[in-house]
Parts: sequence; structure tokens; C-alpha cells
Amino acid sequence: MKNLVVYITPKLEENNFTTDLILTLKDSGTDKIELGIPFSDPCADGKIIEKANFKALKNNFKLQDIFDITKSINNKIDIFWMGYFNSFYNKGKIDTILKIAKNLNVKGFIIPDLPFEEYFLYKSNFENNSINNISFITPLTNRDRVKTLLDNSKEFIYLVAYAGVTGSSKNEDLSLIIENIREYSNTKLFLGFGINRENAKIKSKNVDGVIVGSEFVKILLKDSLTQTQKIKDITNLARDIKNEINS
Repeated sequence: MKNLVVYITPKLEENNFTTDLILTLKDSGTDKIELGIPFSDPCADGKIIEKANFKALKNNFKLQDIFDITKSINNKIDIFWMGYFNSFYNKGKIDTILKIAKNLNVKGFIIPDLPFEEYFLYKSNFENNSINNISFITPLTNRDRVKTLLDNSKEFIYLVAYAGVTGSSKNEDLSLIIENIREYSNTKLFLGFGINRENAKIKSKNVDGVIVGSEFVKILLKDSLTQTQKIKDITNLARDIKNEINS
């Protein structure tokens, strides 16, 4: 059974809404949640998630919101925190964030602007708190670097579908990079960037699951929808994508 990982931006509504949404997503077949930490310069994200980040910050997002949401769902579905390194570093207190994450049963961090060489400086902090750092691999990652990254990968490997930002729709031949990854690791391989209802089935070929963000956040940003409608539309989309990748 292929996995569906759903990215959600918090603080677009009150925290109780985000909690209810995530629990409904779980009941609709979602396997893991990537809970975003809004940031003022989300360099790896496209216009949709960027807009959501700015709206959440305008709504006075605080890290405590992530903690509170996670606490309410942490034993019900696997939670990963996605954000940029400044948010995790938090004025030099990365160990504090890691300890909080451990206590909240967070499975891992997804930090697109943290190169492996820099992560290595904090590797012992991550390991001491049983928090996994999710490795990014792109179609341009060379063979030697693939092996290095995979030697330090747990939970899952984040395969970026193309060189670019989230939410775009591009096509690249991933067969060689997938072959290289499979040669060195049996860790679950999830594909992210540009996945939607229409392309999920073909994109999920030869991987263990997909990561979808912009398509869900697009619904969250629709001011014309009530909270109930947003939850209904998002969970229907999640159900459709889960069915597509497993059909």
C-alpha cells in the first residue's frame, strides 16, 4: 500500500480547526502529516504555500501553535515538522526544540535549507533525541552523494521530482535516480513537488508514496469556503489521491 503524506500550513484558521482537519485526513486514508512552520522567506516553496506562510504569520503564528496542534494528535498519526532552519535553530536553542519534539512524539524534521554537511554538526543532537532528519534527493544528486545521504536516512527519503519549487508542474525522468536510491537503501521513498489528483498515479510509479502540499493549501486559502467545506474538500481530495496511487 503506497503512502500519502499531506502538508498542512497551520494558523490559517484556529488551531482546533487544524486538529480536526488532520484527524479527518487520517480517517480518509492519509498516512503521515507534514506540519509546516510558517516562515517569512520560504525559498523552496511556490506561490501558494508562500501565500499561506505570509497569512499565517499575519495571523500571529507562534511555534507554540505547532506544539499545541502536535500535542492534540501526536499519538493518532505520524507527524513531521517541516520548516526552514532558522525556525528550528531558534537563537541557538535547537536542542530545546528537539527535546520538545521528542516529548511530542514527532517522527522527524524536514528542513529544505539545511545541507547535509551542516546537519552533520547537529547530528548527535538529533540522535540523542530520537528525531530523524529527512534527507532530500533530487534528480541532479550524484551517485556518491546519494549513498552518503542514504547512509543517514531513516523514516523515509524525500525525492524531489524536479529542480524548482513546490506547486509547479514539471516532468523529469526519475528512473536513474530511483535506481541509484534502490541500490543503496530499502528505506521508503516518497516523491514530492507538483503532485496533484491528475498526475498522482503516474508520479507514484516506482516509489512508496507521494507528498502533496500545494493542492491542499490551495483549498485552505479559499475565503469563499466555510471551515466545514474546506475539511470536506480537502479530505475528498486526499481520498481520491490515495485511491489513485493504489489503483
